[in-house]
Amino acid sequence: MDAKQSTAQLEIYKDELNAELIRIMDYWSRYTVDDTYGGFYGKIDQHNQVDLKAPKGSVLNARILWSFSAAYNQDQTPYYLDLAQRAYDYISKYFIDHEHRGVYWTVDFEGNPLDTKKQVYATAFTIYGLSEYYIASKDESAKQLAMDLYKLLVDKSFDTEQTGYFEAFTRDWQPIEDLRLSEKDANEKKTMNTHLHVLEAYANLYRIWPDGGLLEQILGLLYNFIDHFIGPSKHSLHLFFDENWKLRSDLVSYGHDIEAAWLVLRAAEIIDDELLIAQLRPIAVDIAHATLNGLDKDGGMWYEYEPASKRLISEKHWWVQAEAMIGYFNAWQISGDDNFKTLSLKNWDFVKNKILDQHNGEWHWGVNQHGQIMPNEDKAGLWKCPYHNTRACIEIINRINSLS
Repeated sequence: MDAKQSTAQLEIYKDELNAELIRIMDYWSRYTVDDTYGGFYGKIDQHNQVDLKAPKGSVLNARILWSFSAAYNQDQTPYYLDLAQRAYDYISKYFIDHEHRGVYWTVDFEGNPLDTKKQVYATAFTIYGLSEYYIASKDESAKQLAMDLYKLLVDKSFDTEQTGYFEAFTRDWQPIEDLRLSEKDANEKKTMNTHLHVLEAYANLYRIWPDGGLLEQILGLLYNFIDHFIGPSKHSLHLFFDENWKLRSDLVSYGHDIEAAWLVLRAAEIIDDELLIAQLRPIAVDIAHATLNGLDKDGGMWYEYEPASKRLISEKHWWVQAEAMIGYFNAWQISGDDNFKTLSLKNWDFVKNKILDQHNGEWHWGVNQHGQIMPNEDKAGLWKCPYHNTRACIEIINRINSLS
Protein backbone atom coordinates (compact mmCIF):
# COMPACT_ATOMS: atom_id res chain seq x y z
CA MET A 1 0.00 0.00 0.00
CA ASP A 2 1.46 3.38 -1.00
CA ALA A 3 1.43 6.50 1.18
CA LYS A 4 -1.63 7.97 -0.55
CA GLN A 5 -3.67 4.81 -0.03
CA SER A 6 -2.55 4.58 3.60
CA THR A 7 -3.60 8.19 4.26
CA ALA A 8 -7.00 7.58 2.69
CA GLN A 9 -7.43 4.41 4.77
CA LEU A 10 -6.66 6.30 7.99
CA GLU A 11 -9.04 9.13 7.06
CA ILE A 12 -11.85 6.59 6.67
CA TYR A 13 -10.91 5.10 10.06
CA LYS A 14 -11.01 8.54 11.65
CA ASP A 15 -14.36 9.44 10.06
CA GLU A 16 -15.92 6.19 11.24
CA LEU A 17 -14.66 6.74 14.78
CA ASN A 18 -15.94 10.32 14.80
CA ALA A 19 -19.36 8.97 13.89
CA GLU A 20 -19.08 6.21 16.50
CA LEU A 21 -18.13 8.66 19.24
CA ILE A 22 -21.31 10.64 18.52
CA ARG A 23 -23.32 7.42 18.52
CA ILE A 24 -21.94 6.32 21.91
CA MET A 25 -22.54 9.70 23.52
CA ASP A 26 -26.04 9.79 22.06
CA TYR A 27 -26.82 6.43 23.67
CA TRP A 28 -25.68 7.47 27.12
CA SER A 29 -27.45 10.81 26.97
CA ARG A 30 -30.65 9.29 25.60
CA TYR A 31 -31.05 6.14 27.71
CA THR A 32 -29.14 6.41 30.99
CA VAL A 33 -30.21 9.68 32.63
CA ASP A 34 -32.24 8.95 35.78
CA ASP A 35 -34.80 11.74 36.02
CA THR A 36 -36.56 10.06 38.96
CA TYR A 37 -33.77 9.52 41.50
CA GLY A 38 -30.99 11.63 40.02
CA GLY A 39 -27.74 10.95 38.26
CA PHE A 40 -27.70 7.96 35.93
CA TYR A 41 -29.36 4.54 36.04
CA GLY A 42 -27.41 1.79 37.75
CA LYS A 43 -28.31 -0.95 35.29
CA ILE A 44 -29.68 -1.28 31.76
CA ASP A 45 -29.84 -4.71 30.14
CA GLN A 46 -28.85 -5.61 26.59
CA HIS A 47 -32.38 -4.91 25.40
CA ASN A 48 -32.31 -1.39 26.91
CA GLN A 49 -34.64 -2.35 29.75
CA VAL A 50 -33.88 -0.19 32.79
CA ASP A 51 -33.68 -1.54 36.34
CA LEU A 52 -34.93 1.56 38.15
CA LYS A 53 -33.84 0.33 41.58
CA ALA A 54 -30.46 -1.15 40.74
CA PRO A 55 -27.46 -0.07 42.85
CA LYS A 56 -25.32 2.67 41.35
CA GLY A 57 -21.57 2.07 41.10
CA SER A 58 -18.80 4.56 41.72
CA VAL A 59 -16.73 3.19 38.85
CA LEU A 60 -19.59 3.55 36.38
CA ASN A 61 -20.33 7.10 37.50
CA ALA A 62 -16.68 8.15 37.46
CA ARG A 63 -16.35 6.74 33.95
CA ILE A 64 -19.49 8.57 32.83
CA LEU A 65 -17.97 11.77 34.25
CA TRP A 66 -14.73 11.15 32.35
CA SER A 67 -16.48 10.18 29.11
CA PHE A 68 -18.75 13.20 28.80
CA SER A 69 -15.93 15.49 29.91
CA ALA A 70 -13.49 13.97 27.39
CA ALA A 71 -16.09 14.09 24.61
CA TYR A 72 -16.70 17.77 25.39
CA ASN A 73 -12.97 18.45 25.40
CA GLN A 74 -12.83 16.77 22.00
CA ASP A 75 -15.50 18.76 20.16
CA GLN A 76 -17.19 21.20 22.61
CA THR A 77 -20.71 19.82 22.12
CA PRO A 78 -22.56 21.82 24.82
CA TYR A 79 -24.81 19.12 26.21
CA TYR A 80 -21.81 16.85 26.84
CA LEU A 81 -20.66 19.38 29.43
CA ASP A 82 -24.17 19.52 30.91
CA LEU A 83 -24.13 15.75 31.42
CA ALA A 84 -20.60 15.83 32.77
CA GLN A 85 -21.78 18.37 35.33
CA ARG A 86 -24.71 16.10 36.19
CA ALA A 87 -22.26 13.26 36.85
CA TYR A 88 -20.01 15.52 38.92
CA ASP A 89 -22.89 16.81 41.02
CA TYR A 90 -24.12 13.29 41.73
CA ILE A 91 -20.68 11.94 42.61
CA SER A 92 -19.85 14.82 44.93
CA LYS A 93 -23.21 14.60 46.68
CA TYR A 94 -23.67 10.84 47.01
CA PHE A 95 -20.46 8.90 46.36
CA ILE A 96 -18.03 10.93 48.45
CA ASP A 97 -17.85 9.77 52.06
CA HIS A 98 -17.84 13.11 53.87
CA GLU A 99 -17.16 11.45 57.23
CA HIS A 100 -14.29 9.07 56.48
CA ARG A 101 -13.34 10.45 53.06
CA GLY A 102 -12.89 8.49 49.89
CA VAL A 103 -15.46 6.96 47.57
CA TYR A 104 -18.19 4.42 48.32
CA TRP A 105 -18.16 1.37 46.06
CA THR A 106 -21.93 1.56 45.56
CA VAL A 107 -24.97 3.54 46.63
CA ASP A 108 -28.57 2.44 46.31
CA PHE A 109 -30.94 3.82 43.70
CA GLU A 110 -31.81 6.74 45.97
CA GLY A 111 -28.17 7.60 46.66
CA ASN A 112 -27.84 6.08 50.13
CA PRO A 113 -24.49 4.37 50.92
CA LEU A 114 -24.73 0.65 50.11
CA ASP A 115 -21.32 -1.02 49.83
CA THR A 116 -19.06 1.34 51.78
CA LYS A 117 -15.82 -0.54 51.07
CA LYS A 118 -12.97 1.74 49.99
CA GLN A 119 -11.63 0.22 46.80
CA VAL A 120 -8.54 2.15 45.64
CA TYR A 121 -9.51 1.44 42.03
CA ALA A 122 -12.78 3.37 42.47
CA THR A 123 -11.06 6.37 44.05
CA ALA A 124 -8.53 6.36 41.21
CA PHE A 125 -11.26 6.50 38.59
CA THR A 126 -12.93 9.32 40.46
CA ILE A 127 -9.66 11.30 40.35
CA TYR A 128 -9.40 10.52 36.65
CA GLY A 129 -12.93 11.74 35.93
CA LEU A 130 -12.62 14.84 38.11
CA SER A 131 -9.40 15.89 36.39
CA GLU A 132 -10.95 15.58 32.94
CA TYR A 133 -14.04 17.45 34.14
CA TYR A 134 -11.88 20.30 35.41
CA ILE A 135 -10.30 20.64 31.95
CA ALA A 136 -13.81 20.91 30.50
CA SER A 137 -15.45 23.09 33.14
CA LYS A 138 -12.64 24.94 34.97
CA ASP A 139 -14.63 24.18 38.13
CA GLU A 140 -12.10 24.68 40.94
CA SER A 141 -14.12 22.54 43.34
CA ALA A 142 -13.62 19.52 41.06
CA LYS A 143 -9.88 20.13 40.92
CA GLN A 144 -9.71 20.48 44.69
CA LEU A 145 -11.65 17.25 45.20
CA ALA A 146 -9.29 15.42 42.83
CA MET A 147 -6.29 16.74 44.74
CA ASP A 148 -7.83 15.78 48.08
CA LEU A 149 -8.55 12.23 46.90
CA TYR A 150 -5.00 11.89 45.60
CA LYS A 151 -3.57 12.96 48.97
CA LEU A 152 -5.93 10.54 50.69
CA LEU A 153 -4.68 7.60 48.61
CA VAL A 154 -1.07 8.47 49.32
CA ASP A 155 -1.87 8.73 53.03
CA LYS A 156 -4.00 5.60 53.38
CA SER A 157 -3.01 3.20 50.62
CA PHE A 158 0.61 3.83 49.59
CA ASP A 159 3.09 1.26 50.88
CA THR A 160 5.91 3.36 52.32
CA GLU A 161 8.14 0.30 52.81
CA GLN A 162 7.80 -1.68 49.58
CA THR A 163 6.16 0.99 47.37
CA GLY A 164 2.97 0.39 45.42
CA TYR A 165 -0.63 0.67 46.58
CA PHE A 166 -2.71 -1.68 48.67
CA GLU A 167 -5.95 -2.74 47.09
CA ALA A 168 -8.86 -2.04 49.46
CA PHE A 169 -9.97 -1.05 52.96
CA THR A 170 -13.05 -0.81 55.16
CA ARG A 171 -15.11 2.37 55.16
CA ASP A 172 -12.84 3.93 57.81
CA TRP A 173 -9.64 2.78 56.05
CA GLN A 174 -8.86 -0.26 58.18
CA PRO A 175 -7.53 -3.55 56.75
CA ILE A 176 -10.17 -5.70 55.06
CA GLU A 177 -10.25 -9.42 54.34
CA ASP A 178 -11.84 -9.35 50.89
CA LEU A 179 -9.69 -7.14 48.67
CA ARG A 180 -11.13 -8.18 45.32
CA LEU A 181 -12.60 -5.89 42.71
CA SER A 182 -14.83 -8.72 41.50
CA GLU A 183 -15.42 -12.39 42.18
CA LYS A 184 -13.09 -13.47 39.36
CA ASP A 185 -10.06 -11.64 40.79
CA ALA A 186 -7.43 -13.11 43.08
CA ASN A 187 -7.67 -11.87 46.66
CA GLU A 188 -4.23 -10.24 46.74
CA LYS A 189 -2.90 -7.01 48.20
CA LYS A 190 -1.36 -5.51 45.06
CA THR A 191 -2.74 -5.85 41.54
CA MET A 192 -1.65 -4.67 38.12
CA ASN A 193 -5.15 -3.50 37.26
CA THR A 194 -5.47 -1.12 40.19
CA HIS A 195 -1.93 0.20 39.77
CA LEU A 196 -2.56 0.83 36.07
CA HIS A 197 -5.56 3.00 36.83
CA VAL A 198 -3.93 4.78 39.76
CA LEU A 199 -1.14 5.66 37.31
CA GLU A 200 -3.67 6.77 34.70
CA ALA A 201 -5.51 8.91 37.26
CA TYR A 202 -2.37 10.52 38.61
CA ALA A 203 -1.12 11.31 35.11
CA ASN A 204 -4.42 12.98 34.24
CA LEU A 205 -4.28 14.94 37.49
CA TYR A 206 -0.73 16.03 36.63
CA ARG A 207 -2.09 17.69 33.49
CA ILE A 208 -3.98 20.18 35.68
CA TRP A 209 -1.74 20.17 38.76
CA PRO A 210 1.98 19.56 38.05
CA ASP A 211 2.89 19.04 41.69
CA GLY A 212 6.31 17.74 42.72
CA GLY A 213 4.94 15.12 45.10
CA LEU A 214 2.51 13.91 42.45
CA LEU A 215 5.38 13.63 39.97
CA GLU A 216 7.30 11.50 42.48
CA GLN A 217 4.32 9.17 42.84
CA ILE A 218 3.93 8.83 39.06
CA LEU A 219 7.61 7.97 38.71
CA GLY A 220 7.29 5.38 41.47
CA LEU A 221 4.33 3.78 39.73
CA LEU A 222 6.17 3.70 36.41
CA TYR A 223 9.06 1.86 38.05
CA ASN A 224 6.57 -0.50 39.74
CA PHE A 225 5.51 -1.46 36.21
CA ILE A 226 9.04 -1.79 34.90
CA ASP A 227 10.30 -3.75 37.92
CA HIS A 228 7.29 -5.90 38.81
CA PHE A 229 4.25 -5.92 36.52
CA ILE A 230 6.19 -6.02 33.25
CA GLY A 231 9.32 -7.67 34.56
CA PRO A 232 12.39 -8.75 32.59
CA SER A 233 10.48 -10.76 29.97
CA LYS A 234 8.65 -7.64 28.67
CA HIS A 235 5.81 -9.88 27.53
CA SER A 236 2.56 -10.71 29.30
CA LEU A 237 2.17 -8.65 32.45
CA HIS A 238 2.07 -10.10 35.95
CA LEU A 239 -1.32 -9.41 37.55
CA PHE A 240 -1.34 -10.30 41.26
CA PHE A 241 1.24 -9.85 44.04
CA ASP A 242 1.40 -10.01 47.79
CA GLU A 243 2.52 -7.01 49.86
CA ASN A 244 6.20 -7.89 49.32
CA TRP A 245 5.92 -8.09 45.53
CA LYS A 246 5.88 -11.88 45.47
CA LEU A 247 4.07 -13.03 42.34
CA ARG A 248 0.82 -14.83 43.14
CA SER A 249 -0.66 -15.72 39.74
CA ASP A 250 0.33 -16.71 36.20
CA LEU A 251 -2.99 -15.65 34.63
CA VAL A 252 -2.69 -13.86 31.28
CA SER A 253 -5.15 -11.05 30.59
CA TYR A 254 -4.82 -10.06 26.94
CA GLY A 255 -6.98 -6.97 27.35
CA HIS A 256 -5.04 -5.63 30.32
CA ASP A 257 -1.76 -6.34 28.52
CA ILE A 258 -2.64 -4.35 25.40
CA GLU A 259 -4.18 -1.58 27.53
CA ALA A 260 -1.07 -1.28 29.69
CA ALA A 261 1.16 -1.29 26.60
CA TRP A 262 0.02 2.19 25.64
CA LEU A 263 -1.25 3.61 28.97
CA VAL A 264 2.04 3.21 30.84
CA LEU A 265 3.88 4.94 28.01
CA ARG A 266 1.25 7.70 27.98
CA ALA A 267 1.96 8.49 31.64
CA ALA A 268 5.67 8.90 30.86
CA GLU A 269 4.75 11.18 27.97
CA ILE A 270 2.51 13.34 30.17
CA ILE A 271 5.31 13.95 32.67
CA ASP A 272 7.70 14.41 29.72
CA ASP A 273 10.40 12.09 31.07
CA GLU A 274 12.56 11.48 28.00
CA LEU A 275 14.55 8.60 29.51
CA LEU A 276 11.44 6.69 30.57
CA ILE A 277 9.76 7.37 27.24
CA ALA A 278 12.77 5.91 25.44
CA GLN A 279 12.74 2.88 27.75
CA LEU A 280 8.99 2.26 27.50
CA ARG A 281 8.50 2.66 23.75
CA PRO A 282 10.14 -0.66 22.79
CA ILE A 283 8.47 -2.33 25.79
CA ALA A 284 5.08 -1.21 24.43
CA VAL A 285 5.87 -2.94 21.15
CA ASP A 286 7.11 -6.08 22.92
CA ILE A 287 3.88 -6.33 24.93
CA ALA A 288 1.82 -5.79 21.77
CA HIS A 289 3.72 -8.65 20.12
CA ALA A 290 2.96 -10.90 23.10
CA THR A 291 -0.78 -10.23 22.84
CA LEU A 292 -0.83 -11.69 19.34
CA ASN A 293 -1.33 -15.03 21.12
CA GLY A 294 -4.74 -13.70 22.13
CA LEU A 295 -5.94 -12.75 18.66
CA ASP A 296 -8.44 -14.81 16.72
CA LYS A 297 -8.36 -14.98 12.93
CA ASP A 298 -11.40 -12.68 12.73
CA GLY A 299 -9.43 -9.83 14.33
CA GLY A 300 -11.10 -10.09 17.72
CA MET A 301 -9.09 -10.51 20.91
CA TRP A 302 -9.86 -13.23 23.45
CA TYR A 303 -10.31 -12.37 27.11
CA GLU A 304 -7.88 -14.40 29.25
CA TYR A 305 -5.67 -17.47 29.29
CA GLU A 306 -4.83 -19.74 32.24
CA PRO A 307 -1.40 -21.31 31.55
CA ALA A 308 -1.56 -23.92 34.31
CA SER A 309 -4.69 -25.53 32.89
CA LYS A 310 -4.04 -24.36 29.30
CA ARG A 311 -7.56 -22.95 29.38
CA LEU A 312 -8.55 -20.10 27.09
CA ILE A 313 -11.44 -17.93 28.30
CA SER A 314 -12.98 -17.94 24.84
CA GLU A 315 -14.97 -14.73 25.06
CA LYS A 316 -14.36 -11.44 23.27
CA HIS A 317 -15.38 -8.59 25.55
CA TRP A 318 -16.14 -5.08 24.31
CA TRP A 319 -13.46 -3.34 26.36
CA VAL A 320 -10.70 -5.69 25.24
CA GLN A 321 -11.40 -4.80 21.60
CA ALA A 322 -11.37 -1.07 22.34
CA GLU A 323 -7.96 -1.37 24.00
CA ALA A 324 -6.62 -3.51 21.15
CA MET A 325 -7.57 -0.82 18.66
CA ILE A 326 -5.43 1.72 20.53
CA GLY A 327 -2.64 -0.62 21.58
CA TYR A 328 -1.90 -1.86 18.07
CA PHE A 329 -2.18 1.62 16.60
CA ASN A 330 0.33 2.79 19.21
CA ALA A 331 2.68 -0.10 18.37
CA TRP A 332 2.49 0.85 14.69
CA GLN A 333 3.33 4.48 15.46
CA ILE A 334 6.37 3.43 17.48
CA SER A 335 7.70 0.63 15.28
CA GLY A 336 6.56 1.59 11.79
CA ASP A 337 5.47 -2.03 11.34
CA ASP A 338 2.36 -1.84 9.12
CA ASN A 339 1.16 -5.19 10.47
CA PHE A 340 0.18 -3.41 13.69
CA LYS A 341 -1.83 -0.80 11.81
CA THR A 342 -3.57 -3.62 9.96
CA LEU A 343 -4.39 -5.32 13.28
CA SER A 344 -5.94 -2.13 14.65
CA LEU A 345 -8.09 -1.74 11.55
CA LYS A 346 -9.01 -5.43 11.53
CA ASN A 347 -10.04 -5.25 15.18
CA TRP A 348 -12.27 -2.26 14.37
CA ASP A 349 -13.84 -4.31 11.56
CA PHE A 350 -14.52 -7.06 14.10
CA VAL A 351 -16.13 -4.50 16.43
CA LYS A 352 -18.35 -3.21 13.63
CA ASN A 353 -19.40 -6.73 12.62
CA LYS A 354 -19.84 -8.35 16.05
CA ILE A 355 -19.78 -5.88 18.94
CA LEU A 356 -21.72 -2.80 17.85
CA ASP A 357 -25.43 -3.11 18.60
CA GLN A 358 -26.86 -1.64 15.44
CA HIS A 359 -30.44 -2.02 16.70
CA ASN A 360 -30.40 -0.91 20.35
CA GLY A 361 -27.25 1.24 20.33
CA GLU A 362 -23.92 1.14 22.20
CA TRP A 363 -21.66 -1.95 22.22
CA HIS A 364 -22.61 -5.45 23.27
CA TRP A 365 -20.75 -6.82 26.29
CA GLY A 366 -19.15 -9.40 24.02
CA VAL A 367 -19.45 -12.55 21.97
CA ASN A 368 -18.63 -16.19 22.67
CA GLN A 369 -16.36 -18.53 20.73
CA HIS A 370 -19.12 -19.03 18.16
CA GLY A 371 -19.54 -15.30 17.53
CA GLN A 372 -22.87 -15.23 19.36
CA ILE A 373 -23.83 -12.33 21.63
CA MET A 374 -23.19 -13.22 25.27
CA PRO A 375 -26.65 -13.38 26.89
CA ASN A 376 -27.84 -11.59 30.02
CA GLU A 377 -25.06 -9.01 30.05
CA ASP A 378 -25.51 -5.28 30.69
CA LYS A 379 -25.41 -2.30 28.40
CA ALA A 380 -24.87 -0.18 31.51
CA GLY A 381 -23.94 -1.52 34.92
CA LEU A 382 -21.31 -1.65 37.61
CA TRP A 383 -18.72 -2.48 34.93
CA LYS A 384 -20.35 -1.75 31.56
CA CYS A 385 -19.63 1.86 30.77
CA PRO A 386 -18.78 4.36 27.99
CA TYR A 387 -15.13 4.68 29.01
CA HIS A 388 -13.18 2.17 26.91
CA ASN A 389 -15.00 2.69 23.63
CA THR A 390 -15.20 6.48 24.01
CA ARG A 391 -11.49 6.57 24.76
CA ALA A 392 -10.64 4.37 21.77
CA CYS A 393 -12.48 6.73 19.44
CA ILE A 394 -10.87 9.86 20.90
CA GLU A 395 -7.37 8.37 21.09
CA ILE A 396 -7.25 7.13 17.52
CA ILE A 397 -8.92 10.24 16.07
CA ASN A 398 -6.28 12.39 17.74
CA ARG A 399 -3.43 10.09 16.73
CA ILE A 400 -4.51 10.18 13.09
CA ASN A 401 -4.83 13.97 13.24
CA SER A 402 -1.31 14.19 14.63
CA LEU A 403 0.07 12.39 11.59
CA SER A 404 -1.00 15.11 9.16
